[in-house]
Amino acid sequence: MAYQAELVVDEKATLGEGPHWDGQKNVLYWVDIIGQKLHQYDPKRNENRVFQFDQYIGAAVPAENGQIIVGLQNGLYRFDLQSERLALIEDPEIDLPHNRFNDGKCDSLGRLYIGTMDLNAEKGKGSLYRLDLSGQIKKMLSPVTISNGLAWSPDEKYMYYIDTPTGEVSTFSYDKQSGDIVYKKTAVKIPKGMGSPDGMTIDQEGMIWIAHWGGSRVTRWNPHEGKQLDEVSVPAPNVTSCTFGGEHLDELYITTARQGLSEEELASNPKAGGLFKVKTKEKGMVAQIYRGKI
Repeated sequence: MAYQAELVVDEKATLGEGPHWDGQKNVLYWVDIIGQKLHQYDPKRNENRVFQFDQYIGAAVPAENGQIIVGLQNGLYRFDLQSERLALIEDPEIDLPHNRFNDGKCDSLGRLYIGTMDLNAEKGKGSLYRLDLSGQIKKMLSPVTISNGLAWSPDEKYMYYIDTPTGEVSTFSYDKQSGDIVYKKTAVKIPKGMGSPDGMTIDQEGMIWIAHWGGSRVTRWNPHEGKQLDEVSVPAPNVTSCTFGGEHLDELYITTARQGLSEEELASNPKAGGLFKVKTKEKGMVAQIYRGKI
């Protein structure tokens, strides 16, 4: 069946990204990278709280100690929602001032995988890192161009990964104990004319949901067969990411961007940059938090 997403926050974000559902607080964290904002959306109260930063913010993931790990332009930080204080964890790319952090997620043991990219998306300038439970950072993949979507299979044998300009989703063998990954194969190749793969999530059946930059949609795929199964229509051209939330994890939250659209395109797509939601018959996986030392 084809789904239709509905607008829930008319934020008009320049580059909405990185949605993460906090099942403990029943709120959604998401970011506006270019707007340098962290959003905390409470669907029950229909409130969207905004935290303003002074540099680009690519991802926000809750930590076990109640703080939020944020990937900023100049490193990984811990952020206290109450005091709004930032504290640097580490900047592994201090020698690359024109890079910034982008998409990031945790595996089931609570290790954070988070990637980087050049501000102008220059080819091969980014990497994928892992923040271990010890607080140490390890480079996992390099070079990449736009480190983006991440997901782990329900049986935890595979990690799926998107480097946007490749137009594909890659399957990596994943070792849960060590956290290491080894490239296996291409899972999905996005057909031309459907936009570029951006953020991604996975459902309890092991099917991946991919946001399409320039494609006005989120698609559902079988990553073992490379076959498209379903589609969500989104009234915004640049769809950036998605994640499951809600009490039963059957609400797909979708972020979008205004960046890259002309004045004419913005006029004909007034909801661009908004946060969207759609109720699905499928249920998502629990979004993991960081469980290490920071």
